[in-house]
Amino acid sequence: MTTRAWSGPAPPLRRELLGFAAAGLLAYAVDLALFTCLRGPAGLGPLTAKALSFLAACAVAYAGNALGPYRAARPRGLRPCAVFFAVNLAGAAVQLLCLAVSHYGLGLTSQRADTVSGAIVGMALATVLRFWGTRTWVFRAEGRVGSWTG
Repeated sequence: MTTRAWSGPAPPLRRELLGFAAAGLLAYAVDLALFTCLRGPAGLGPLTAKALSFLAACAVAYAGNALGPYRAARPRGLRPCAVFFAVNLAGAAVQLLCLAVSHYGLGLTSQRADTVSGAIVGMALATVLRFWGTRTWVFRAEGRVGSWTG
């Protein structure tokens, strides 16, 4: 079996994944920084602060994806924004579900277990869902049929 080195530009899926990851990392940084500011200096409650930081992070992620890996898709109107927000809400629900199953269902109640289930396992599963939902429902490319798996 031989391996072939790629000498040209990054394959389309790889470029898409890297762009999606970059937009997601920027959105995560905005979420964390804004949440910290809203909870600390602004004095807002945790749920209000998280809701506002989540909305801001969704806006940053949408802009990053629309201007980055999916700029050729050129979605128009409010529908793509609403679908993007719904996909991100589903991702957040996946993270919460992983945490709830681990903490309440399996009885793994330590801070480490909560971190692993919510911030690592939940984030990984949510990221896969967000990537699939974003490329399938929000930024559809001509000639590409929905899923990256088939």
